[in-house]
Amino acid sequence: MCGIVGLVSSSPVNQQVYDALALLQHRGQDSTGIATAEGRVLHMAKAKGQVREAYRTRDMRSLLGTMGLGHVRYATRGSASSEEEAQPFYVNAPYGIILVHNGNLTNTRELTRELFEVDRRHLNTNSDTELLVNVLAHELQAQVTGDDLDPDQVFAAISRLHERVEGSYAAIALIAGHGLLAFRDPFGIRPLILGRRTTGLTGDEWVVASESLVLEAGGYEIVRDVAPGEAVFISASGEMVAKQCAANPRLIPCSFEYVYLARPDSVMNGISVYEARLRLGDRLADTIAQYTPRGDIDVVMPIPDSSRPAAMQVAQKLGIEYREGFYKNRYVGRTFIMPGQAERKKSVKQKLNAMSSEFAGKNILIVDDSIVRGTTSKEIVEMARAAGANKVTFTSAAPPVRYPHVYGINMPTRRELIAHGRKIPEINTELGSDYLIYQEVADMQAAILEGSDIESLEMSCFTGDYVTGTVSPEYLRWVEQNQLS
Repeated sequence: MCGIVGLVSSSPVNQQVYDALALLQHRGQDSTGIATAEGRVLHMAKAKGQVREAYRTRDMRSLLGTMGLGHVRYATRGSASSEEEAQPFYVNAPYGIILVHNGNLTNTRELTRELFEVDRRHLNTNSDTELLVNVLAHELQAQVTGDDLDPDQVFAAISRLHERVEGSYAAIALIAGHGLLAFRDPFGIRPLILGRRTTGLTGDEWVVASESLVLEAGGYEIVRDVAPGEAVFISASGEMVAKQCAANPRLIPCSFEYVYLARPDSVMNGISVYEARLRLGDRLADTIAQYTPRGDIDVVMPIPDSSRPAAMQVAQKLGIEYREGFYKNRYVGRTFIMPGQAERKKSVKQKLNAMSSEFAGKNILIVDDSIVRGTTSKEIVEMARAAGANKVTFTSAAPPVRYPHVYGINMPTRRELIAHGRKIPEINTELGSDYLIYQEVADMQAAILEGSDIESLEMSCFTGDYVTGTVSPEYLRWVEQNQLS
């Protein structure tokens, strides 16, 4: 999971990119990068850490130009601590290309071999983003014959890229002297949305970003989501052209975006994240009512912040008092996306504090958005008991996470998932709760897709079904070995 943004503006773009990345900070906290294009000259600054601590005045002054892109990173491949693997990535031919990427490629071994043995391209890191920019550069080089760059040549290169690359990818690239390119994988697993702002005599300004909140905050009109397999090319003067570049595109977006990753004030693929989470709460309330005696619940409490909409609906539908018992320290990052189990465990109590006055002598129903590794959940149950709770019922607005996620979320190994190989009573014992209730898979899909034209979701971490059809047991074993080595 990462956050990306690209802008074509009539004025200097550096501050606009910075502001957009600050809005996308929840999507990655490991590192950040900004690149701008000043005619044929590309400028870039990147560093470890969060947006507001990474850039200095001298960095911003060096980022000249009216086209730019930016990235916030949460490492799913490569090293989280390596500044060399922070995005964007740059190649100097053809023209000079800088690229940012959200997602995860699943045929990295094959691509690495092809790039070295066939394309004769050098790779300097283990990042799949470096693979992606080199595939794009090679295919674009094969299309161009001179200095002029026709959009049809760009689209032909993306068609070839789709044929070679497997996995999930939403990407934005600057091509020096020519324009900004955005494209999305043929399944639309990772999000990408297009916006436009009219400024009068200077024509249209454009933005592409991971989430719609960037568009709304910048005063852009939402044009539409970039379609699965589609490429969008915007010239430096603001002329936009788009083309479908995949043979058989299908929209199957990631369910975990709606469960946890995205901000609730975003709209993805025409679905309001906030409203989807409310519906998840409605469905979860029905399951709770079926399996939990009503007298065993005095109050409903969310784990702030992403589970709050679901918890409010659970309380309303069950007719039980809603209370805020956990206080969140907003200066600690999201524990799910922190590198390393020890770091996550250390940060839980720094992030949350249980207020004893809300717990003492009560039967508490806690609503969380999901349970992945169980680290946070177990600590929260212990905190509730220490604060004086009589009974603790723990509920998840998502189903059990039983399988690795290989499309851009850091769940690569089965043994780190608390639900893998365990039945729900066994998970309950591990967490130390009195009752444990999960959302049903069918209910989750129905809640998210209600009212939309989308037929299915990418739910591999819940079901073990990988939508690209190219994820084999051998590949999963390789990922686990690579992760643990």
